[in-house]
Amino acid sequence: MVARTCAGDVSAFADLVRRHHSAARRLALVSGAGNDADDVVQEAFVRAFNALAGFHADAAFRPWLLRIVVNLTRNSYRSRMRRAGLVFRAAQLREDGDAVDPQGVVLEAERDRRLWAMLRTLPDKDRQVLGCRYLLDLSEAETAEVLGWPRGSVKSRTSRALTRLRALVEPELAGERLHG
Repeated sequence: MVARTCAGDVSAFADLVRRHHSAARRLALVSGAGNDADDVVQEAFVRAFNALAGFHADAAFRPWLLRIVVNLTRNSYRSRMRRAGLVFRAAQLREDGDAVDPQGVVLEAERDRRLWAMLRTLPDKDRQVLGCRYLLDLSEAETAEVLGWPRGSVKSRTSRALTRLRALVEPELAGERLHG
């Protein structure tokens, strides 16, 4: 069926979906996808379809597809946890009363805007590594995998990128201390 799909027979892929959908959905549920299970499975089949050209003819389709499901479930879970953490922190701010200070909100937004502007001045590789490590909260190993770099390169590039960013941020902070 994989070979037929690669040859352009879309009905063969529909057969693959029918054959493996139930197992993929069960695995997504067991792996923690929760209410996102149907979305995870749909995305897994889309990714599998798009990657079929690189599929090894001697490999089994089912384990390959289920690996995609596990990876997407893991990503979905992480994303849900990050969102839940943001919601929790925002709720804490409201309870503490910090978020109701309009001047503080404006100053924080201005600081964020300036930080993003500074980040944009860094070289692409610095922005990529800092984005993966600190904005997406990926581990060194995950960052290495995402960027296709050796783990040691991630570590050294992160250090250099933080040094460059610090050199941009510190004068800004010194100015705030003088004026604030």
